[in-house]
This record gives sequence, structure tokens and C-alpha cells, in this order.
Amino acid sequence: MAGTKRDYYEILGLSKGADDAAIKKAFRKLAKEHHPDVNPGNAEAEARFKEVNEAYEVLSDADKKAKYDQFGHAGVDPNFAGAGGGYDAYGGFGGMDFDLGDILGSFFNGFGGGGAGRNAPRKGESIHLEVTVSFEEAAFGCEREVSVPTVVDCETCKGSGAAPGTTAEVCPQCRGTGSVQTARRTAFGVMNTAGPCPKCNGTGKIIHQPCETCKGRGKVRKNQKITVKIPAGIDDGQTVSIRGKGHAGQNGGPAGDLLVTVAVRPHPTFERDGTSVHSRISVSVVQAILGDELEVETLDGKVKYTIPEGTQSGTVFRLKGKGVPYLNADRRGDQFVTVAVEIPGGLNEAQKELLVKFGESIGQTAAGGGKGFFRKKR
Repeated sequence: MAGTKRDYYEILGLSKGADDAAIKKAFRKLAKEHHPDVNPGNAEAEARFKEVNEAYEVLSDADKKAKYDQFGHAGVDPNFAGAGGGYDAYGGFGGMDFDLGDILGSFFNGFGGGGAGRNAPRKGESIHLEVTVSFEEAAFGCEREVSVPTVVDCETCKGSGAAPGTTAEVCPQCRGTGSVQTARRTAFGVMNTAGPCPKCNGTGKIIHQPCETCKGRGKVRKNQKITVKIPAGIDDGQTVSIRGKGHAGQNGGPAGDLLVTVAVRPHPTFERDGTSVHSRISVSVVQAILGDELEVETLDGKVKYTIPEGTQSGTVFRLKGKGVPYLNADRRGDQFVTVAVEIPGGLNEAQKELLVKFGESIGQTAAGGGKGFFRKKR
């Protein structure tokens, strides 16, 4: 039997004669990696975990390690004289000087007194709301009053859950921690797990005289009116955070936050791209040819802008500083206006004749006797 076993140093990935620190470090790493709780139902991992523990049981014991180094498996096999210890399927590993709960405490919730933080102060949950604003309100900022259904500390008992003039008793079973540990014997040793205390339901306290207002919960629901300041320059889908206006915290922890997401209604004239505003303006053929002073709609009202002679359809001009303000900054983007030249339709014969003559006067002619588009003379 001894001749069929793998070398214990090889199992732990160590060279023969490795010191205690290296042995313990290797074991901790492999025990976490192959633990059955990490690999449920994996027979190979379970066998590997058992193998790793067997190797550590021998190499962590100075006497057994010395015998193993001198005689190999025969030195620690109970079937051979002088051997001692070995794996006990019911009692764990004889002579092991480690706490498995300590090794896995940071890996599995509940080992090594994992319930200690159950009654630590915890921040309350945040509340998410959405408000709809106009294009201009998003650009220049506004205020909205919202009704927020919030869980707050009971004013009657100040959040304690106990009737005024009384106090809650520290739970005698968990001593106020809110959790209890249970030792469970397994094939791999005694495993300690932590769970909510059944006597106090994990609260760490027992209330003999509950507050009549909150029925001992320490919290009540309350609709609060809160004014939300929407900053200038906010964009669709962005969120305003108001600290401390969410649900009340637990065990003296701070309240959560109110998170208000802004939805911006589309504008019939403007489109937004970051801090830039885009719009279109229609001009007549005569205005495009001769140039003209136009009234252009902006977020600040109408402004005058002169287009030059010969302005082409699709030309874009910029109105500096007429865009959306930068968020939390004292400057604004620009407005970009695209010119669309309107081509008249339904002309009478006299009007068409005038256009043909006009085209000929500038070196252009209408193909098909005025039925089509102007082409340059060849």
C-alpha cells in the first residue's frame, strides 16, 4: 500500500526538506482550491482535498516529518512499526495543529466567527426615482419637488424598537452578536459554521415591550417631500445624487442616498449633442442667392444672423456660446444651424419663362425647355 502513494512533498508542490512555513503556505492554498464546498459534487476535488490534508498531517508534525524523511511512507504508515497518527474518517486528522475555520474564514462566509459584523452599522439602501424635464430646463437647470416613500427611524422610539421608557435586552444566546456558531463533524474534520441566532432572529437583542408605533421594528414608512435641484447642462439619462435622503441605515449607520435620473423631453426645433445644439433654418431661393438677414431661434430667444450671397443648401453656420452650458462650469457650447434652401413648386408659365431667361443670363440653361434642372452650357 505504501508503495502506491504519491510523495507528500510532491502533493504539496514542494521540494523534499521544505520548512514549516512553506508547508503551511502550500497547504492553505491547496486546501482552499480543492475544498468540497468550493467544488460541490466533484469527487476528484474531494479526493485531492483528502490527499492534501493527509500530506499536511504528516509534514506539519515534526516527529512524523522526520520519520517520513527517513523511511518514506513506511515510517508513518500505521501498518508498520513505529508509525503513528494517520487519517481518522470520523475524528479528523490526528495531531493536526491548524484551525480549518481560520484557514477558510476569509473564503467562506460563516467560518471563524463570520457573524461578528451582523450588527455593525450599515448604510441604508438608496432610492431611485426618475423625473422628466423640458429641453430648456435641462439646459439651464431647474428644481423639482418629488414625493419619496422612505423608510425612516421611528420617531416614537428613536429607532430602538422598544417602547419609550424601556430598553431592549442583549440576547443571552448570542450575546448581542446576532449570530451563533455550530460545530459540525465531517469526514474532513470539525467544521464551524455561523448563522443567525434563532432566539433573537439575528438582531442581537430581545424587545420585551415593543414600540406601539413601529411594532418593535424601529422603522416606519413615510412619504417625504424633497426638492431636487437639477443642475444646468444635465443630459438625458444622467443622475443627480442627494446624499442622506434614502432609506434609514441599520444599527446607527447613515441613511442611503436619493438617486434621481433625468429624462429630457425632445424639442421640436433643437437636437443636442453634448453641449452643442443643432437646428435647421429654411430660406428661399432668392434669400440664398442674394443673401439676407435672418431671425434664428436659439435657447435664449431669437437672434439676427446674416447669410452671405450664394449660400448653398446644407451650409452650416455657428452661433458661438448659444449651446448648452457645461455641467458645473461657467461656459457654454455652440449652436450649429444648417441652411435648407426651399425650391418653389407649382410655377406658372410666365414664372418658368422668367427662370429660363435668368438661367441664360448667368450662363445656365434649362434642359428640355424648362422641364428639368439647370445645367451649365457646354
